[in-house]
Amino acid sequence: MQSTRSRRKLTPGAADAGDSGDKQEQLLLSSAICDSEDLGPFVRKAFASGRPETLLHHLRHFSRLKESEIEEVCKAHYQDFILAVDDLRSLLSDVDSLKSSLYDSNSRLQSVAGPLLSSLDSFVEAQNVSKNVESALQSVSLCIKLMELCSRANHHLSNGSFYMALKCLDSIENEFQDKTPSSTLKRMLESKIPEIRSHIERKISKEFGDWLVEIRVVSRNLGQLAIGQASAARQREEDLRIKQRQAEEQSRLSLRDCVYALEEDDDDDEGGLGGDENDGYNYGNNGLLGFDLTPLYRAYHIHQTLGLEDRFKQYYFENRKLQLTSDFQVSSMTPFLESHQTFFAQIAGFFIVEDRVLRTGGGLISKMEVENLWETAVSKMCSVLEDQFSRMQTANHLLLIKDYVSLLGVTLRRYGYAVGALLDVLSKHRDKYHELLLSDCRKQIAEALAADKFEQMLMKKEYEYSMNVLSFQIQTSDIVPAFPYVAPFSSTVPDCCRIVRSFIEDSVSFMSHGGNLDFYDVVKKYLDRLLSEVLDGALLKIISSSVHGVSQAMQVAANMAVLERACDFFFRHAAQLSGIPLRMAERGRRQFPLSKARDAAEEMLSGMLKTKVDGFMTLIENVNWMTDEPLQGGNEYVNEVLIYLETLVSTAQQILPPQVLKRVLQDVLSHISEKIVDTLLGDLVKRFNVNAIIAIDVDIRLLESFADNLAPLFSDGDANQLKNALAESRQLINLLLSSHPENFLNPVIRERSYNALDYRKVVTISEKLRDPSDRLFGTFGTRGAKQNPKKKSLDALIKRLRDVS
Repeated sequence: MQSTRSRRKLTPGAADAGDSGDKQEQLLLSSAICDSEDLGPFVRKAFASGRPETLLHHLRHFSRLKESEIEEVCKAHYQDFILAVDDLRSLLSDVDSLKSSLYDSNSRLQSVAGPLLSSLDSFVEAQNVSKNVESALQSVSLCIKLMELCSRANHHLSNGSFYMALKCLDSIENEFQDKTPSSTLKRMLESKIPEIRSHIERKISKEFGDWLVEIRVVSRNLGQLAIGQASAARQREEDLRIKQRQAEEQSRLSLRDCVYALEEDDDDDEGGLGGDENDGYNYGNNGLLGFDLTPLYRAYHIHQTLGLEDRFKQYYFENRKLQLTSDFQVSSMTPFLESHQTFFAQIAGFFIVEDRVLRTGGGLISKMEVENLWETAVSKMCSVLEDQFSRMQTANHLLLIKDYVSLLGVTLRRYGYAVGALLDVLSKHRDKYHELLLSDCRKQIAEALAADKFEQMLMKKEYEYSMNVLSFQIQTSDIVPAFPYVAPFSSTVPDCCRIVRSFIEDSVSFMSHGGNLDFYDVVKKYLDRLLSEVLDGALLKIISSSVHGVSQAMQVAANMAVLERACDFFFRHAAQLSGIPLRMAERGRRQFPLSKARDAAEEMLSGMLKTKVDGFMTLIENVNWMTDEPLQGGNEYVNEVLIYLETLVSTAQQILPPQVLKRVLQDVLSHISEKIVDTLLGDLVKRFNVNAIIAIDVDIRLLESFADNLAPLFSDGDANQLKNALAESRQLINLLLSSHPENFLNPVIRERSYNALDYRKVVTISEKLRDPSDRLFGTFGTRGAKQNPKKKSLDALIKRLRDVS
């Protein structure tokens, strides 16, 4: 018994070393048996878990525990123990029967549950396969979607649709990369997505680089086209102004009302250069001009999508700044006159592009950055202009560049750029330009004058008349003459007119379109210099050196008369081109700017005619100053002079205007009068009698008759002025033939009838007069017995004049 007790005491210790789960089951089983609960669940659980031996083990363990308790109880209650043993024995038989029953039940359960367990295993296996298949299908579906996105991304990449490719990559990263069941695919995505982004960045950067190269050519063409449109618009404005001037001229010259209106074409110049602002990348695209900003905005959008917006902005600005700096380079191999259009057109196109980028680029470049670039460009252009203008020595070259720069200013001002500094540079060189222009005109005028043969110009066709006469408004009649037409002027006149008109147009062209609208005074100042200094000086030089003979001198004088009308046209033309009313120009007119040359020409013609007349006046030496009978038909010298003058007038009146002819003849007649007086005053005539004075009176009457015969050519006042040219000789003869010569001493009578006489000359000439009665009385020995009253009065006059002197 002792050994049994000891063994049984060790059994719980061995059980305690078992699994804690088994101990829990043991406790639960023991509690159920003690409480007489149904053991079916334990049995089912044991068979369900496939461990019926464990249940049997627990039952045996419970049995041993109870045997030990029974033994203890038996020790304490032997009798009770005996009874209990008996009970146990009966219980054991029951247990054995229970055991048998359990084994039988187990056998039956195993036979029944075996197929069920097999079916259950098949079901569980099928369920697991189903789950695996479902998971596989989900993975495959995920992979299919992923591969579709990858394929779409590849398609967009191959088509160059980089933005769509990036959107696919973003979708792959956000929706599939972390959910991808395949580690291989995940590793592939982790490596390829950055590579694709780098590839897209490289490709779009290359496209942007190609655009940067292309936009330089596009900018040049764009600038040339924009400046060309500005030039065309300026030409339309000029045409409208010409129509306006023509209408105003019609209204001024016509008695009827002239109604006119100016019509302007409806054109949107900026629209012609800008293009439509559509969605997508086509901002600023214009197919007609090739002005396509799509690659730029595409690159900008891609870099925004890549998160590189700021870096791209900086990259764009730096590259455009480098391009602008490169555009500033002026080739030393090509003359600036040949390259200036390309130079300025390139810069104009650059800033037209930048204006469009600023307005449609979505913040790609800021207004401040564009203004900084423009300030740099203006500074450089001003520097280049200053340098190039300082080297130029040809006015036309300077005008060409100035005109193009002014068009550049007009073009860029429409885009909001400040061009005042450029215009200031042009205004600064105004004086130099006009000095060069005056120098060029001086050479042209000298060549034109040197080539003139001083012959009347022959015009065979109406267009020649229009080109040489009507275009300068130097016609004397509105009636078109018959052709061939011989003009009263030589080729010098239209040649010089063309030079002056070209000067006016060049001057106006330089002064206009520069922001200053009131420039007529400047144009007029330089026109005055051209006429009064250059043309007048050249004419004076040619008059003093190259004119030989009366015919040439007469032609030059005729030219001057025509040029006087042309000068009126020059100032009207300058006023019209300057855009001021003609009445203002006419109100501010000055004296004839070629007055020195005109006076020199007339003086030269008069001098030549006086020389000719002097040749005939030498015949006055043949006059008999002590003749017994007065001549009836005039002296020989006056007849020769009159023949020459009549021949001269018949020729001169065809080319010389009446006023010029009058002034020349007046000077010649005055000279003849002086020659007559000087002859009477000179040593050639020692004595003369009344008969000689009567003959001179006839001579003067013939000259006065000649002047009277010219009355149809002149006005009454001009004809009287011609006669007044003979005033000195006429008054002297009237005094010598007067019955009361002492009236000369009366101031009133002298002022009225003898105002042209010098009393000293009168004294000298009067002393030479010898009355015929002296000689007659002297013949009969009665000289001095009687004195002629006229002679007495004349002697008294001489005495009084001597006293005065």
